[in-house]
Amino acid sequence: MTAPGRRLPELAQYRTDAVTRHLCAGAHLDEDFARDVDTELTEDRLRATGLSLGIDLRALARHARAAVRRIDARDRRLAVICAVGVWAAVPVLLYAVATARWDLAYTAAALVVLAYASAWWLVHQAESRARTAALTVEHGAQRPADLAPAVEPDVERRLLEQKRANVVPYTASAERTNPFVGSGSKLKETVWQPIDVSRPAEDPAGGGKLAVKPFDAVDLHTYVAREMENIAGLKGLQVRNRLYVIGNHVPYVGAELLPDRLERPRAQIPKQLVQAGLMQSGAGMRTYLSLVRAGEGGRAIVSMHLRARLHHPSLTWEVSAYGIPPLQARFDRVNRLPVDGFERWWSLVRHATGATGPALIGAASRLSRRLSDRRRRARALEKTRREIDKRHVLYDYGAVDSIRERVADWDQLGYTERTDSQDFLQRLQQGVLIATERFLKDHNVDTSSYDQAQQVINTHTYTFQGSVQAGVIGDNGTVNHHNNAPGAQGGPAGQGRGTP
Repeated sequence: MTAPGRRLPELAQYRTDAVTRHLCAGAHLDEDFARDVDTELTEDRLRATGLSLGIDLRALARHARAAVRRIDARDRRLAVICAVGVWAAVPVLLYAVATARWDLAYTAAALVVLAYASAWWLVHQAESRARTAALTVEHGAQRPADLAPAVEPDVERRLLEQKRANVVPYTASAERTNPFVGSGSKLKETVWQPIDVSRPAEDPAGGGKLAVKPFDAVDLHTYVAREMENIAGLKGLQVRNRLYVIGNHVPYVGAELLPDRLERPRAQIPKQLVQAGLMQSGAGMRTYLSLVRAGEGGRAIVSMHLRARLHHPSLTWEVSAYGIPPLQARFDRVNRLPVDGFERWWSLVRHATGATGPALIGAASRLSRRLSDRRRRARALEKTRREIDKRHVLYDYGAVDSIRERVADWDQLGYTERTDSQDFLQRLQQGVLIATERFLKDHNVDTSSYDQAQQVINTHTYTFQGSVQAGVIGDNGTVNHHNNAPGAQGGPAGQGRGTP
């Protein structure tokens, strides 16, 4: 907001999909990451997919699949070249040397040189295409999802549903530490001071007390969700009620969440089920109002999960704050690639020269290992399905984490992200308080108890520094952290998985 009549030049802005572009580019430049993403998002499995906060999972799945197919095609060709041009030529060369058949020796040596040259060119071209794809998705004008072929239609539909998920199955082990899987590291969890909502307000026109308008937790959540963006002054705030379910309790929700016990749970359920989790929590099932705000370019994300505990005559808010820091430094490689000219040519030559030997010799073993891994995962999944179907085992369908939080690194958190995130959290807290006060006044509730509770609640502050498990609660609720926060997400992509 600027003063009337004031005109200022516009500064360059981060793209709103900057993180998605970084991850899609990273899939082309990092084979391990691409395979982990392709396996998690597109392969058959039973566990739920973690929240897609700040990223387009469809675009990421498409680029990961394109990268994996390019590498597999390269390795299949290298395996053929190795079999024909190296392993077949080496015995001939040894025989020629032993028998002094120099004509055979020259032929075999020429075959080896030709095989190596062909392999060098394949490695060079594959890397060149990978870099071109990475630079195009990072700097191109088109949307990332439009720059790679679509994956299977059912996968596309599922990932599109995931973007608007209103239910989150989380693994049972997370219940003790971090039930809001996919939201990052815990910054604070608390239950605010109770507010008496049973006393009617005074009639401003005189004449005694006003009649309290009946309301429930659904009404309060709906009001806060509708008004929070304007009250908090946070444009782009994502607000959604979500039912959080412990993974091994997923079948108890019903067919709306788990139509088939041998398939993964759905990401969207009827809103009546979500509202039911507000009125009365089920067995391992609770509904929270999730407020998510991404910083500039989506580099850092903060979320606040609220649950109104309305048990007359009092109201309390259960509040949990979480944060996700910027991406790991390895995803910035795309911005260090030579774009054109001699530097790009020389960089590709150096890469191909250093990588051709290991790539050529190990192509067959890599293909065999990948096939073996796929078969192992398929056998494990089939075994799990038999146990569910025949032995009626209660399976944990909950998500373990999310791709976004898994590739984040607290060491990449800068001053701007830290201060912006603290501002977001304070605005969210104040916005909830203001919305609650307005709601109570609209329903003719005496807010004197609210005024007393607000003085206590406003002492809660937030420090966007990582997992609360790494520190202690200081004065006024401030979280003090050590640098090596064990809750920080900095491990390699794919870590922590290994179950169907």
